[in-house]
Amino acid sequence: MEGPSLRERQKERRRARIYQVAIDLFKQRGFHQTTATDIAKGAHVSRGTFFNYYPYKESVLLDYGASIVSSVQDYTEQALERGDEPLEILAGMWKLLTLETAKERDLFLPLAYEFLNPEPLRAKTAYNAAPLAQVIKAILLPLRESGQIRADISLERMSNLIADNYLMTALRWAAYRSDTSLELEMDKSLAFLLEGVFRR
Repeated sequence: MEGPSLRERQKERRRARIYQVAIDLFKQRGFHQTTATDIAKGAHVSRGTFFNYYPYKESVLLDYGASIVSSVQDYTEQALERGDEPLEILAGMWKLLTLETAKERDLFLPLAYEFLNPEPLRAKTAYNAAPLAQVIKAILLPLRESGQIRADISLERMSNLIADNYLMTALRWAAYRSDTSLELEMDKSLAFLLEGVFRR
């Protein structure tokens, strides 16, 4: 099988450069203070080229969100292969998400709003870029197969509810500039959710 062509590799490198410049600028100046023109200039491309790779500024953050979900997916797959307990895996994945959110609070906030975008296509694009619910579903599947969790709610719906709870808990913490520990808020949130997951 042939690898990517020279042109495809150049496009991948250009996209990676644009992405890295954008993330660096978001951290230095703030997301809202950084323009597409700033990013294009920093990446040594035209403004039009920037929009060829990212149709709107927020879409850069979707790559950021995808990288987070990819890292927790890798963690989950390795833990499942080792035969770790599903609830331990879920707690570990939850902690990874919490640490990343707390570390990059100012990046997370505009990313989270993109999931709630009133334009349906934009919101759907965000959910497809960072499919956290699919990772959670893989963790819960062994519990469903062994009959440990309730069967009157679909696994997909259950996974989406847990993923949405992460998003809203973290968004509330980031938006209100809360001084409370995100880890504590997230732990309480997950514990509350799991009460509704297990069979009664």
